[in-house]
Amino acid sequence: MLVFEWVVGVLFGAVLLAGVARRLGAPYPAFLAMGGVGLAFVPGVPNLRLDPELALALFLAPVLLDAGFDASVRDLKENWRAVAGLAVGAVAVTTLAVAVVARLVVPDMPLSACIVLGAVVAPPDAVAALAVLKHAPMPHRLATILRGESLLNDAASLLIYRLSVTAAMAGTFHPAEVAPAFLLGVVASLVVGPCLGLLFVAVTRRVTDPASAIVMQFVAAFGIWLAAERLELSGVLTIVTFAVTVARRAPGVTAPRARVISYAVWDTAVFVLNVLAFVLIGIQIDPIRERLSGADAWQALILAGATFATVVVTRLAWVLPTTGIREFGLRQAGVPARLGPGIALSWAGMRGIVTVAAALALPAQFPHRDLVVVAAFVTVLGTLIVQGLTLRPLLAHLRLEDDDPVGRETGRARAAAYKAALDSLGDAEDAPATDALRAEFRAALAEAEAHDEGLAPESLPADAARRQAVEAARDAVLALRRQGRIGDDAYFLLEEEFDWAELSATPRAET
Repeated sequence: MLVFEWVVGVLFGAVLLAGVARRLGAPYPAFLAMGGVGLAFVPGVPNLRLDPELALALFLAPVLLDAGFDASVRDLKENWRAVAGLAVGAVAVTTLAVAVVARLVVPDMPLSACIVLGAVVAPPDAVAALAVLKHAPMPHRLATILRGESLLNDAASLLIYRLSVTAAMAGTFHPAEVAPAFLLGVVASLVVGPCLGLLFVAVTRRVTDPASAIVMQFVAAFGIWLAAERLELSGVLTIVTFAVTVARRAPGVTAPRARVISYAVWDTAVFVLNVLAFVLIGIQIDPIRERLSGADAWQALILAGATFATVVVTRLAWVLPTTGIREFGLRQAGVPARLGPGIALSWAGMRGIVTVAAALALPAQFPHRDLVVVAAFVTVLGTLIVQGLTLRPLLAHLRLEDDDPVGRETGRARAAAYKAALDSLGDAEDAPATDALRAEFRAALAEAEAHDEGLAPESLPADAARRQAVEAARDAVLALRRQGRIGDDAYFLLEEEFDWAELSATPRAET
């Protein structure tokens, strides 16, 4: 019971911290990380431990599936140079730089362990950056590069991580023996992921119950990751390609009700996983603090500070020089070179749940594990606080220009949708309700034609009146319930009907 009560308290505290983060326009993982630090000094905290072999599956499989589902294949293709440069080049350079610094600070740390530390802290986390971008939008192209980097850099860093952990535990490493199986696993992952995605869509297209559909999504996330690991494939590449495939195929076959509910469930799941990750690593800090004393403690702090500084400086040194080079994809053709986009992109490289999960996944017998865990956590905490809390004012100061390509595409697509809807009513029976609906679509299309770029409005002319009518209807039914004239079962059915009606008539920005 004590553990259960403690978990309830932690979740409640996490909700409060996330609320403070939203008020400040800061990434909520920054406050969760600070909460994790606080747990290291709280007496009586339950000694919770997670099997290292399950850490990556638990934290990364659902997070990567969620991120892959939201990825835009078209935008990634258009910005592939910049994405590849960050997802592969920046990860490799950061891993090497951190490994060199770690070897200088801790001379007796094996080179493979130093490389593991570099791979752990190399990949930035999109969850933290995108939490800031909700309050201080970044130009769409830079946000796309950031999302693509965070989606693919996990694959590069975790591949290095796997190989280096194996070498550190075995004491030897022979690249010539590993390379063929490694390359075969990468290629197989790129084939198996899409095939499983097509199979998943075919199997679940008849599942209309939202609860069953969502459970199937989680089963797929964990099942595919575990199967990929058993087959020695890349779990990251398999999950990401699976998610991208499903995202392209599922919209035409997924029931609207299941889709709307699943978005809320997945947002909640990612939040809870972030909470759990920072709680678990915070709990580990206390016993590590007790084991490290005297010179060892100072060595751990020096290594942690040096790792944090190396991560920040290396990203700046990688991104800024390439800002003016069009071949690297950070500068568009015909656009003068400016440092602003490079500064924003380099400063948005906060570390998060991927780094925490990789640190938690290290075997207990891993050489210098305590040093690696402390350095990883301090790097996450440092980037989330220093960069996360300053990214919003930095973006406001840079005043980066954005022509809102998503807004323009949405407006034009909405106009096409309204026209298709109006055309579909051409053969409908003439009735007052049908005539009123036609009039609404004609009015919206007329507004689009009057717009310089043909953008249709988000709301139909009668949406405001619909919301007012729904509110009045809701109040009337609530009064009937209070008077005992209808029961709760009837009320809940009507409440759900009113919720859907209100949502359909409410602009997205107000929901």
